Amino acid sequence: MEIKHISHLKDTHNCKLFGLMPDKEEIYSFELVNKNGMNVQIINYGATVTSIQIPVNGKLTDVVLGFDNLESYLESYNLPSAPYFGTTVGRYAGRIHKATFSLNDKKFQLDGNNNGNTLHGGTMGFGRKAWSVTDAKTGENPSITFGLLSQHLDENFPGEMTVYLTYTLTEENELKLEYKATSTEDTVINLTHHSYFNLDGHDGNVLEQQMFIKSAKMLETNSDNIPTGDFTDLTDHNFDFRAPKNCPFPIDNSFVVNSKTEIVAQLISLKNKLRMNVYTDQPSVHIYVGGNCFGKLKGKENVDYNAQSGICFETQNFPDAPNQAHFPNAVLKKGEQYVQKTVYQFETLN
Repeated sequence: MEIKHISHLKDTHNCKLFGLMPDKEEIYSFELVNKNGMNVQIINYGATVTSIQIPVNGKLTDVVLGFDNLESYLESYNLPSAPYFGTTVGRYAGRIHKATFSLNDKKFQLDGNNNGNTLHGGTMGFGRKAWSVTDAKTGENPSITFGLLSQHLDENFPGEMTVYLTYTLTEENELKLEYKATSTEDTVINLTHHSYFNLDGHDGNVLEQQMFIKSAKMLETNSDNIPTGDFTDLTDHNFDFRAPKNCPFPIDNSFVVNSKTEIVAQLISLKNKLRMNVYTDQPSVHIYVGGNCFGKLKGKENVDYNAQSGICFETQNFPDAPNQAHFPNAVLKKGEQYVQKTVYQFETLN
């Protein structure tokens, strides 16, 4: 992995020191800005999006939840249920049943960090690691690429994995995420992005906004939110969002989608006249409004967040796919490349 030392990037992307890790490693914040005045701020701790500001009615609206300082991000993982604000989730997003899977006739026992199951890659997932900066581009459609080397048996997943994530801010107000990964051994992988969106601003209530999901079925789950292997038909179901309706609460469900070119999900604010369109090449969008996540939490700008403050659109493979033979393939073979693309596009309504 070719690492570009952050000191070489201090003249690009408004690079600023964001805080120090417990081992004194420096964490920096980078800013992507397009010609419309939209800006995105990202830190190399967890390759985490801390802010997305969009010009609305002559002023900037920050449409994602987050914290003002690194210490708050670090401390958030000590909460009974960590919020994962804006982080990159890996090695495996979602839950793995009984924290175990078999690959090539070998059983791997993972960290049971969620009721005996593995959630979001275990206790020390990708969102808790300091990533390196491997590339940065300025001018039109600015971008920044973060890289991470995950050691063999990191959280007991096999293979030394090299991961790259490129964030690009286009002149069409799109935040594009492109993930690439390789492994020295056959392994499993499922990466996603975990921003909590709120189009009225990060101090708003997301239940006042509408959601659209182009999905006819969702994964059936048990009481621990583990997929049973079956699917729920959404016809006449409360979670049928093929016609936009208000965001539900609580929700923690994976919706099956199948379009690499069309919008798979939308968040719509009639109040702020703003819409977010989600595109992905992944087979599901996991929707989460934090029912069990946080009661009251101090966020950016001294805002008190609650469970209705934001909504996640986690584009990913199915949870527990390594244990479900009929689910989409979650195995990354040695020498092959994992690629995942997701776009969050923002547009104002007439």
